[in-house]
Amino acid sequence: MTSRKKLGLGLGAAALVVGAGIGVSGIASAATTPTPTPSASASADANTDGHDHGYKGGRHGGGVRASELAAKLGVDEAKVTEALKAFRDANKPATRPAKGEKPDRAAMEAALAKSLAASLGIDESKVTAALEELRTEAQSGRAAALKTRLDKAVAAGTLTQAEADAVTKAVEKGVIGGRGR
Repeated sequence: MTSRKKLGLGLGAAALVVGAGIGVSGIASAATTPTPTPSASASADANTDGHDHGYKGGRHGGGVRASELAAKLGVDEAKVTEALKAFRDANKPATRPAKGEKPDRAAMEAALAKSLAASLGIDESKVTAALEELRTEAQSGRAAALKTRLDKAVAAGTLTQAEADAVTKAVEKGVIGGRGR
């Protein structure tokens, strides 16, 4: 087999793994990333699709788990749920953002922290730290899941270690995985 064919097969396999990793990463981030977005609420309401997914919040990574945030802040989950709902209601956009347009993540995070701090009677820096801690934990979980998948692909011979390392680097740099940094 020529080196050109090997390279093509390797890149094709890497693309399949990356695609699967992005899908898993997207599913994981939808359930855990504590970053609010205007189009995806930071609500703690129960899902209305009839399924209990075990998380509270909106689509596309906009959800904050009320139970985890309440535990980090040392407050009642119902109060956090109410505060998240109030934030979502106050920040619901009138129209959908244009395709490719993204809200200012830092501004939304700051607004969420300020709103929660005011609603819960907690120092804003404590809320900001708790949200950052939850985000870091979620990112670590996604990274560990990707590493496990890539390690299995290397062990099975689907990818070389160099290809797995390249995928990991691309995800870390925000080139793939839907998380521009």
